[in-house]
Amino acid sequence: MTPVFDDIDARPGSTASLLRTFVGLYLRRLGGWISASALVSLAGSLGIPESQARTGVTRLKQKGLLLAERDGVPGYLLNPEAVPMLERGDRRIFEMREMTDADTWCLVSFSIPESARNVRHQLRKRLQFIGAGVVSSALWICPGHLQGEVEQILDDLDARPWATLFSAAAPVPSGSLVEAAADWWDLTALRAAHESFQTSLSTLPEEPFAAYVHLIDRWRVLPYTDPGLPPAMLPADWPGASSFRAFARLATENAGPAWERVEAATR
Repeated sequence: MTPVFDDIDARPGSTASLLRTFVGLYLRRLGGWISASALVSLAGSLGIPESQARTGVTRLKQKGLLLAERDGVPGYLLNPEAVPMLERGDRRIFEMREMTDADTWCLVSFSIPESARNVRHQLRKRLQFIGAGVVSSALWICPGHLQGEVEQILDDLDARPWATLFSAAAPVPSGSLVEAAADWWDLTALRAAHESFQTSLSTLPEEPFAAYVHLIDRWRVLPYTDPGLPPAMLPADWPGASSFRAFARLATENAGPAWERVEAATR
C-alpha cells in the first residue's frame, strides 16, 4: 500500500491541522525546507505553544509529510512525494468547483472481501472525504471531474481490482433530484458546516498571517466534503456560494501580508 498523505482526521483548529495548513501553504514557496526555529516561531504566531508545536511536528514526520533535514541548522524538508496531494488540495481550496445540471457523474461500485475489511473501511472513509455520496453500501456517486481522485484512492489502497467505475449522465431517481441528493449526502450536516464556517469568520485573529492560516484551516475541509452539487439537486437557499465568496474575499485581503510575515521569519 502506498503512503496516503491526506490526514482526514486532523480537526480544523487543532495543532496538527494548523501545522499541516501552514506546510501546505508555504513550504513549497520556501523551496521545500524550513528551519526548526522558524517553524516553531511561526507556530507561536498561530497561538501554538512551543511544546505543542514540537509534538505536532513529530506527528507530521510520522505521517510522512515532513522529513528531518539539516541545512546548517536543524530543519524540516517537505516530502516530495506529498507534493501531488498538496497540489490537489490547492485546486479544491482555492478553486471550489460547482457542477452544472449538464455535468457527468462518476459511479463507484465495489465488492471487497471480508478478509480486506480494513481496506473497505478506508475506501468508504476516503470517498466520503472527497465528497462522494452513498447510493447504497457498495455504490457511491461523485462529480465526474473527481474520477481521477477516486482512481488515486483505489490505487493507494490497492483496491482497484475490486472496483468498477462508470461515467453517467444525470441520475433518474424515483422522486425528485433534491430528495435523492438529501438521501445520498448529509445535506443537513453540510449546511451546518457552511453556517458554522461563516459564523467563525467574526473570530479570526486580527494579524494577517494568523488570520490567513486560520481562515484556510477552517475552510479547507468544506471544498472536499461539499461536492458542489448542481442547482437541480440543491435547495434554493443553499449556502455554499456565499461561503466561498466570503472565503475568497478574506483570502485576497490577507494572503500578501501573511506571506511577508513568513518571508521575514525565514530569512
